Amino acid sequence: MKKKIIFMGTPDYANKILLKLIQTDFVEIIAIFTQPDKPIGRKKILTPPIVKLTAEKYSIPIFQPHRLKDEQETIRKLNPDFIIVAAYGQILSQEILDIAPAINLHTSILPKYRGASPIQQTIINNDFEAGVTAMKMELGLDSGDILAISRTLISQNCDVIQLYDKLTIMASELIIDVLRNYNNLNPLPQQRVDASYCKKISKSDGLINFKNEDSNSIYRKYLAFKEWPNIYLESGLKLIEIEIGAENHNSIAGKIIKVNKNSIEVACKTGTILIKKVQPKSKKAMDIKSYLNGYRLHQDDFLI
Repeated sequence: MKKKIIFMGTPDYANKILLKLIQTDFVEIIAIFTQPDKPIGRKKILTPPIVKLTAEKYSIPIFQPHRLKDEQETIRKLNPDFIIVAAYGQILSQEILDIAPAINLHTSILPKYRGASPIQQTIINNDFEAGVTAMKMELGLDSGDILAISRTLISQNCDVIQLYDKLTIMASELIIDVLRNYNNLNPLPQQRVDASYCKKISKSDGLINFKNEDSNSIYRKYLAFKEWPNIYLESGLKLIEIEIGAENHNSIAGKIIKVNKNSIEVACKTGTILIKKVQPKSKKAMDIKSYLNGYRLHQDDFLI
């Protein structure tokens, strides 16, 4: 007998998990809940979430409530076996949690990095491993019992886009295993003493300062915020492509130590970074040589 699933999710991460569930022979998606359409871009064109497009493609009933709480009775009447949640963006009330087991796919090894930005935090902290936790939901923030964890080693240069893609595949495989073996799983309570939290990323998190930050800290931010908001200087100059440079230097932080063929080396509080591509405020991205020529910068000048 197929397991009747209500799926709740919004971004591409959720969509890829949804597609895996749709393709699974013992699963029946009876309804999909996602966020309302939103105006996107300068022209504010009303755009549906990608999950909605998938729902329409496969003729699955779709709901886009502004308040999930308003659809409690609808969910009850659907009578699901499970509710699967992946980056939905709304809180499930206790009344909904009581209808059926709700399983959340969180992109960290819980209880580490509860909250909104676990992938970015994993990269900033230069962790050697990352993972996805299938968690039985409760009212607390990512605090429910652990059903299963999938782990992976990550390289030092892994950026947010690469890790996001890897964890998405892992999550889509993990949920199938959890659903198949659910009755044989032994949920494990999280240890509160080991819990840590990460906040929602804001644009200001991308601001860097050569005088106050070492090269490794700047590079970790670059990897973590590569998709958004990028890293940028006080002037608004975005650093689009960088690498770690030398460990030591004898220059003032912010000074252009060396101009190479395809990069410049800039001193940080400690260490240096190599900058290959930038984007001035309100302009298109460009290689660093074009930027130097346009702004008449040379070796021993300061990048601000």
